[in-house]
Amino acid sequence: MAQVGTAAPRRGLLTTLRTDAWWFEPALFGVGLTVFLGYLTVSMFLDGWAFEIGPYLSPVYEPKLHGPFRAWWFSPALLVLWGPIGFRATCYYYRRAYYRSYFLSPPACAVADLGSKYQGERRFPLILQNAHRFFMYVALVFVVILWIGAIRGFHDPTGGWGIGLGSVFLSVNAFLLMMYTFGCHSLRHLVGGGLDCFTCSKWGRSRKRTWDFVTRLNEHHRFWAWTSLIWISATDVYIRLVANGVITDPNTWKSF
Repeated sequence: MAQVGTAAPRRGLLTTLRTDAWWFEPALFGVGLTVFLGYLTVSMFLDGWAFEIGPYLSPVYEPKLHGPFRAWWFSPALLVLWGPIGFRATCYYYRRAYYRSYFLSPPACAVADLGSKYQGERRFPLILQNAHRFFMYVALVFVVILWIGAIRGFHDPTGGWGIGLGSVFLSVNAFLLMMYTFGCHSLRHLVGGGLDCFTCSKWGRSRKRTWDFVTRLNEHHRFWAWTSLIWISATDVYIRLVANGVITDPNTWKSF
């Protein structure tokens, strides 16, 4: 019997049989990461443009520390942001986003990448991604720090207790970053991993309830990742506009 020959499938970068707009998501995420992470990076070095007024301190500089140098490149933000930046940069979700958007590795499911042999994250520099679990502990500390800053935003040093639009910005920012951190994959493993039985002891059942809570947050990790990133940028912009007299913060303060 004669065999019917078929042409070899075309190979190379972005080769795929998909007919949907698979490129839209990585393109959108790439633009989003560039805009918001780019702004926050620039914001770290804008310490000459006021970032604090009354009870409001931009979360980019929370807690406010002062470095040993006055050089333009040594912003006080550099003393605190290494932890949150490391946590976000090594986050499992963000890895997926920037691997696809920036490195096309792969750009989408069932779409060909650069064709290099997959090596995992076992070699430098990608092996540094394993530091995520350690950055998680730092991020948990910052959850507390940001809530302290948010609560401080309800007390003006000269006007007493009250609420302003800046107070709302800071509170929502602390909440979103808390939900993003609490939905972390590594935290989920920390609270529920390493157990063979959840129901064999009271301690195991308590961990199961905590694991269930973190799992529900983890299911929406992408949502918390993006909303927290967008909101911290918006909070920084708002506080800077108020601090530099561009806009006025609507508030009401009352001494007790």
